[in-house]
Amino acid sequence: MINKIFESLQSAVADVHDGATVMIGGFGTAGMPSELIDALIEQGARELTIVNNNAGNGDIGLAALLNAKRVRKIICSFPRQSDSYVFDALYRAGEIELELVPQGNLAERIRAAGAGIGGFFTPTGYGTKLAEGKETRLIDGKHYVLESPLHADFALIKAFKGDRWGNLVYRKTARNFGPIMASAAKTAIVQVSKVVPLGELDPENIITPGIFVQRVIEVPQAAHQAELASANAA
Repeated sequence: MINKIFESLQSAVADVHDGATVMIGGFGTAGMPSELIDALIEQGARELTIVNNNAGNGDIGLAALLNAKRVRKIICSFPRQSDSYVFDALYRAGEIELELVPQGNLAERIRAAGAGIGGFFTPTGYGTKLAEGKETRLIDGKHYVLESPLHADFALIKAFKGDRWGNLVYRKTARNFGPIMASAAKTAIVQVSKVVPLGELDPENIITPGIFVQRVIEVPQAAHQAELASANAA
């Protein structure tokens, strides 16, 4: 019987190794798998390469992982905003490496990895420092840059509902990078607000098929809301 449900957050991230490349879903805090990130901090893996849309907000989630000095390099498209002070301090001190990738390129590099595509040409970044060292090509009179797929050892994702086969549905914009990250990682670890019985999810509404998911952990929404309320109060 296929059953991808894990009993604890700790067991789900237990084999994340030092030096691993880890994709973390979320657009800012929307769709960020906060509880999985906390479990990863507790687990202790170091020298990680993190792939995310941004570089952390405030002191929670991804920012807490950075603050714990567990990240060697971050690959993202939006490293600075008003509350990215943890990343700012680390970067200015030379304690973290940044690979800046335009957001469309970031999404397509992740998608290409999941789709088995060896690379793609894009006009974005041509003629800038982002294209240095990369192959370029003139196609129909327009210049393009060759971008490579972006693979990961693990992906930490948040979804709304999932079943024991790993089929997932998301809640509105919290979907963001989750589906493509699940396909691009060797091991996709997903926290869901609710585990539902097999067959309850309408096949027409499933966004991420279970074939792309290896581990599912239920984190009730009420617990997540309590954590956010506590962080805001502080």
